[in-house]
Amino acid sequence: MAFSHAKLQRVETGLQDLRSAGDLRKLLTRYGVTDEEDIEKLVETQRDAASQEWWTPHTAYLNSGMPRFLGIEAAAQEIRAYHPNLITGLLQTEEYARARHEIAKAIDETTSEFVDHSVSVRMKRKEALTLDSDPTRFWAILYEPALRHVVGGVDVMREQYEEIIKLAGLTNVTVQVLPQTMRGYLPVHDFTILHLGDSLPTTVQADTAWSVVSMADKPREVGRFSRRFEALSRSALPPEETPNFLHQLSREITA
Repeated sequence: MAFSHAKLQRVETGLQDLRSAGDLRKLLTRYGVTDEEDIEKLVETQRDAASQEWWTPHTAYLNSGMPRFLGIEAAAQEIRAYHPNLITGLLQTEEYARARHEIAKAIDETTSEFVDHSVSVRMKRKEALTLDSDPTRFWAILYEPALRHVVGGVDVMREQYEEIIKLAGLTNVTVQVLPQTMRGYLPVHDFTILHLGDSLPTTVQADTAWSVVSMADKPREVGRFSRRFEALSRSALPPEETPNFLHQLSREITA
C-alpha cells in the first residue's frame, strides 16, 4: 500500500478518510472481502461519507493539507497551540478573523468568497470548545506582540480581548500570555499539538510560508514540539493573570 501503518491505523479507527476507491478495494481484498456486492456497497458508503463532512462545502477554499487537519482536530481530546504573530485561530472572533483575511487579501490574491469561507470554517472550529458535553480541552500560549498588533481597529481588538477572557474562563480552556520581556527559548513559528487519546498517535501541525498545513505524528517530532511548548509555558505568565493583562491592554489601546 502507498501509505504508512500510522495512516492505516487512523483510517481503521475512523480518524482519517480513505478517499481512493482503489485503495479501499485493495484493503478489502487484504481483509478477505471478496463479494462484489459487499464491495460496491462499501465503496458507495465511502463516497457518501466523504460528502457529509461539515467542511465539504468549503473544500475548494482550503489550503493544502487543511482537510486532513480538520479531521484530526475534530477528533482531538486536547489541543495545545502557540502563535508568535497572531491570536491563535480557536480564540479569534469573527471580526478579527475577517479583518486578518482582508488585510492579506491583495497580497495573497484571494477573493471575498475565499474570505467568507475561511472565516466560516474558523468559527465552526471554535464550537468544539463550548460543547455542553465533553468539549475539547484547549491550552493556548499567546505572545504579547501578537496581542498588541492591531488588526481591524481598536473596537475589533477590544472585542477580541473580551472573547479571550470569556473563553479562558471555561474549565476546559487555559490561556497564558508570554511577555515580550521574557528571556528564554522563543520559537519563531506557530505550531499546534493535537492529543488524540491513548490509542492514536499525537500529531503536530505547523503552517509553512507557502500556506501549506504541514503535519507529523513521528514520536521524535512530537517530542520536540512538546518540549517547545513546555518551555514556553514555564516562561509565560500564570493563567490567572491573563484577564488582568488583557484588561490593561484594552485600556492602553484606547488611551
